Formats: sequence, C-alpha cells, structure tokens
Amino acid sequence: MEVIAIQGHRKEDSGKQEAKKIRTNGMVPAVMYKSGGGDAVQFSLDVKEVRYLVYTPKFKLAEITIDGKGHRCIVKAIQFHPVTDAVVHMDFLELVPGVTFKASVPLRFEGTAPGVRAGGKFLTKLRKINIITTPENVVDEVIADISTMELADTIRVRDIQLPAGVQITNNAAIPVASIEVPRALKGK
Repeated sequence: MEVIAIQGHRKEDSGKQEAKKIRTNGMVPAVMYKSGGGDAVQFSLDVKEVRYLVYTPKFKLAEITIDGKGHRCIVKAIQFHPVTDAVVHMDFLELVPGVTFKASVPLRFEGTAPGVRAGGKFLTKLRKINIITTPENVVDEVIADISTMELADTIRVRDIQLPAGVQITNNAAIPVASIEVPRALKGK
C-alpha cells in the first residue's frame, strides 16, 4: 500500500471568503472526518502535493501532518472546478485502528484466459469494487483471476477471492468480466 506524505495547515476561519483566500494562495481547502465519529478538522493543502492522490488510478493512503501530528487518511470526496478541472475542495476520512470504513478500490485481472486464446474477446464490465475493511486489512486493489475463463464465460463479484478482513459491498450477481464469442466462431 502506497502512502503519500502531505503537510496540512490548520484553518482558523471558515466560509466562502476564507476558502477563496486559500485558493488564491495556491492551496486547496480540505476537511478531515474521523471514521466512527468525532469533530471534523478543517485545514488547507498545497495543490502540488495533492496531485499524487488525485490524478492516479491507484488507491492510496495519505499521511497528513497538521500541527506536528500525523493522521492516516483516505480521500472520500474531491470537488473540481466546472471549467478548469482544478481541485476546489477535498474531504478525507481519518482511519482509526479497528474501526471499519468503506472504500472504492480498483479491480485488476490476473492470468490469461483460454477463451481469449481461442479467439474470444475479453470484456471488462467493472473497474472499481466497493469494500468494507479496517485500516489493518486495507488493500490497494482487488484481483480477479481469469485463468479459467473459456468462450462465453462470465465471472461475477461472488467469484472474486478476497484476503481476510475485506468484504465486497457490491451485489454478488453483478458481472465483472466476460469473454464474448466472435461472430466467426458462432456459426461453427
């Protein structure tokens, strides 16, 4: 699991005027909530440090240091400017040991399907999987094995093997990937 270290600066005031001042100084206003409840912490981040969390397909943890104290977090929400696509605001969830949280992680496929070697086309139906886990068991991706898929086979959410302490919240019947039979092979 990759952890990105970010320096946060505590905000004293709140509101539109304060957020506008923060953005004009090249910073991003942010808020951090605790998993399991508690007070929210408002702070600001440097735009350059945030890009490693925002512009990536990977699921990463953030180690945010505010007033000398480190907080291990995940990104819960990002707001973008409607025209420039610049990051306008970020929400983080601080991870508390032993407390479960929800996250959306990338789905990766492993292996070579015999159905693809036979001429079939591999179709991906799902790119992210929603999970519930604790900070001790968090994974940066979920891997689905496709090495047994033949022509016209479909794997579903229920077919994915998970490590201990991780549960998928997606419906178990949702197709994850399939191998389509090409038109040339259908007539045989």
